[in-house]
Amino acid sequence: MPALKPTEHFATVTWVGVVPDGDGLRARKSPSLDLDWDGPVGEKHGGRTRPSCSRVTSQHARGTEIANVRQLSVLSQEELDAIAADMGLEAILPEWLGISLVIEGIADFSFVPPSSRLQAENGTTLVIDMNNRPCIFPGKEIEADMPGYGPKFKPAAANRRGVTAWVERPGTLTLGDRLRLHIPDQRAWAPQTS
Repeated sequence: MPALKPTEHFATVTWVGVVPDGDGLRARKSPSLDLDWDGPVGEKHGGRTRPSCSRVTSQHARGTEIANVRQLSVLSQEELDAIAADMGLEAILPEWLGISLVIEGIADFSFVPPSSRLQAENGTTLVIDMNNRPCIFPGKEIEADMPGYGPKFKPAAANRRGVTAWVERPGTLTLGDRLRLHIPDQRAWAPQTS
């Protein structure tokens, strides 16, 4: 019996970006994203492993080599628009946030269940790791272009920063691709309390 069930929730890829190696988080717009087992080809966040960061210090000392389940950062256009509105901006450029993909069409996207899949019609498949928490680095990119707005990013992006993901099936994702959401076939976690 399948452990994942396809839903009737679909998203369209509206922006594709690549974060080049080096300092900074700023992404470059691209018409497509080639993905292999290590994630985006030629991209800063690619690789099968990565050094642990602040998000997992409860499990690993900073800098410990761990599996890279943060190969991609995916955010919805709906959440980008809400962040921009809360910051008092007309728009947030995905480049500022180091995003791999912006998608449109899945409501409450930052909270889709971990281990869900986004699958393109060509079979390319991403596994959602978890909600991506806002940090200070996008604010630095925003501040460089829009002085005074950088510090507003982190509070405005709370619960709207999208998800991190890794490649389950390599392929290419292109602007306009349609992605179907597949979710784990399980009930919500309900631990007993004493």
